[in-house]
Amino acid sequence: MLLFSLAILAGLVLLVFSADRFVAGSAAIANNFGVPHIIIGVTIVSLGTSAPEIIVAIFAALDGKIEIAMGNALGSNIANIGLVLGVTALIAPIPISKRLITNENLIMLAVTVGAGLVLFNYVIGLVESFSLLVALVVFLLWIYIQHQRSNSANDEFEENIPSDMANKKALIWFVLGLAVLIGSARLLVWGAVGIANQYAISEAIIGATIIAIGTSLPELAASVASALKKHHDIAIGNILGSNIFNLLAVLAVPGLIAPGGFAAEVFDRDYWFMLAISLVLFAALFVQGRRNAKLGRYLGTFFVISYVTYGYIVFLAATAA
Repeated sequence: MLLFSLAILAGLVLLVFSADRFVAGSAAIANNFGVPHIIIGVTIVSLGTSAPEIIVAIFAALDGKIEIAMGNALGSNIANIGLVLGVTALIAPIPISKRLITNENLIMLAVTVGAGLVLFNYVIGLVESFSLLVALVVFLLWIYIQHQRSNSANDEFEENIPSDMANKKALIWFVLGLAVLIGSARLLVWGAVGIANQYAISEAIIGATIIAIGTSLPELAASVASALKKHHDIAIGNILGSNIFNLLAVLAVPGLIAPGGFAAEVFDRDYWFMLAISLVLFAALFVQGRRNAKLGRYLGTFFVISYVTYGYIVFLAATAA
């Protein structure tokens, strides 16, 4: 138990650190070779928010543990809304821009419903996974077009693209970050599977809770920091964007590597809870945004309580096994 727990803890810490370094190194190399910042932002920076989940999903699927990968994708979305956005709203009520209501908010809901259509038959295959990847490409193109039309097209990405990192240093961070990213994902999956086997807990539960919370910690830190700095669009945009990438990129991985059936609890429990809390967020952003009101502490409290409720449901499922 202790060894598996240490493996999960070390894996999560190294995963978050290495993902950050890998993205920084990749962005710096692209920048040094003259790649436009908007291209770097749309691809490397945007996808980098889900890098930990993607790498974990890859190695979980390679090991035949697709429920860990799928539980991580769905559980991360639940954690992003219930825990990350809830805590952020409690710390600093968040104004809602009209742009978020009509753009990312609608896309997140559409992608969430689409994920249900992919998972409802308890099977994820190559066709479903390719459809998610096609939607991902379309979403990336949409981001590109939106930023091209914006007067401040690159502002959102500038702070995430190192402009003074030499090629040698960037290459070191790229290689080191990738190596540690791979090793930490392996370590994390090994620890998660070990605990699941030792305590007869389903792998979907481990993926949706321990791993999902750990891989959502960067979003929590970024969203709280953005809210405190009054970068409100970034605080909410981080959550919506991360959730979209989790469903289009992370959820596609199991079907590409190990297509087939998965445990019913992934859809019956995790997906339906994710859909419910996503619908509440969609309605809250729409209503509050139309009223020029904030996503305040009452809603923040509701989201946190919702996440605690989800944790209790998962706990009951784990102890009933």
